[in-house]
Amino acid sequence: MFGTPAPSLGRWIERYVGYSLDGPPGIHRGLPSRHPTFIVSIGDPIDVVRHTDPWQTPDRYGIAISGLQATHALIAHEGRQEGIAFELTATGFHALFGFPVGRLWDLTLELDDVIGPVGGELWERLQGTEGWEERFDVCDRVLGRIQREAEVRKELDSAWRLLVESRGRVSVDWLAGQVGWSRQVLTRRFRDEFGLSPKLAARVIRFEHARDLLGGSDGPPIAEVAATCGYFDQAHMTRDFVELAGLPPGQLRVEEEVPFFQDDDPVPAG
Repeated sequence: MFGTPAPSLGRWIERYVGYSLDGPPGIHRGLPSRHPTFIVSIGDPIDVVRHTDPWQTPDRYGIAISGLQATHALIAHEGRQEGIAFELTATGFHALFGFPVGRLWDLTLELDDVIGPVGGELWERLQGTEGWEERFDVCDRVLGRIQREAEVRKELDSAWRLLVESRGRVSVDWLAGQVGWSRQVLTRRFRDEFGLSPKLAARVIRFEHARDLLGGSDGPPIAEVAATCGYFDQAHMTRDFVELAGLPPGQLRVEEEVPFFQDDDPVPAG
């Protein structure tokens, strides 16, 4: 179920995604994305059995938040999972929480550890709700109280926007020219803000686009997706998928035949 955040939050959160999974126990693969991870559980906690940083100890979370990533996490479930995923923008993270998303690169924390008791309040209030409209309204009210005025530099905001709009198909030199910085300055400041280099960010964004185009077994041929997304060839795309997702495209397509998120009509903001 999709929901639109309140206008005051719309610059920072693209949408709310309500999900519900009811089936046999299994493992969900958390994949690299242009969105930082921000997921609140309703009911059973989020059981991360493998973090993107394999040195981080497996843990369970009421609300899991982490920075951008360039590999996959593994989340176990007992057959029933319900909650809300926030499609938080990388630049919006700074505005909402008051510090760069790069500080949580490859690190997952409980939201309480990031913003204090308000994280616990959000989790507790969502446990007693019924219906997606009411749940999304709770998110609007709680997050609307904590958003800050802090924003990223306009050059970094532009660089990130250009990467997303191009779906990762621009060079770092071109990007630097567009924002008026040298390649070295852009790379250093970009990494400080987002936690990864512009080149790696482009790879993640291109991967995400390719993954979306793959679809299920009735999706387009893998070679066609590779060409559409700007890979040199299918082998190039396969290498990227193995490195970023842990699986080649064909296997990932099969694994994702069973959806984790519940897709439905959007719910407007209250």
